[in-house]
Amino acid sequence: METLEYYYALASPWSFIGNQKLIEIAAAHDLTIDPIIIDYDEMFRAADTIPLPQRPILRKKYRLIDLKRWAEFRNVEFNTEPEFYEGEVKEPNEREGACMVVAAKEAGLDSLRLAHAISRALGAEERFPFTKDELIRIANTEEFDGDELGEKAKDESTALTYQANTRKSIERGVFGCHFISFEINLIGVRTVLS
Repeated sequence: METLEYYYALASPWSFIGNQKLIEIAAAHDLTIDPIIIDYDEMFRAADTIPLPQRPILRKKYRLIDLKRWAEFRNVEFNTEPEFYEGEVKEPNEREGACMVVAAKEAGLDSLRLAHAISRALGAEERFPFTKDELIRIANTEEFDGDELGEKAKDESTALTYQANTRKSIERGVFGCHFISFEINLIGVRTVLS
């Protein structure tokens, strides 16, 4: 079974919109997904990608139109301007959540399912998932041990894995979220997932 590398971030709406379709495509083609959660702020800096808060207003407006269109096309419940998301002016700190996802993956659990639940809380459920209590609640709801993952997320080794994931994304030439590396590099729902 061949493996595709899937680079993504929790606060990326493109990741949230494309996750389920990617899983379907992988299953249909007998592919394994290696979900690699990254610090997209660091990746953006390395790739000279303009972070959302610094993009021109016209690009921000078009992004919202495009997100709405793709969410409808994918039949994904999604609010283009969730109440608790301030990404237009300031990206949320998703480090603790990302480290919980890393801890889940290192424990052999379905880290992409946990990540999708965290992203869903932000993009479709009008919840701000990036607090310790909310992350634990989400993990428990998805039948993970939220307390255990929360503790493992604090381990230095988990943080080092998260940093290594980000370095790997930079080495692979990742410049946006989500990003798929399989034979060639592809970015997002508008390419491989169409």
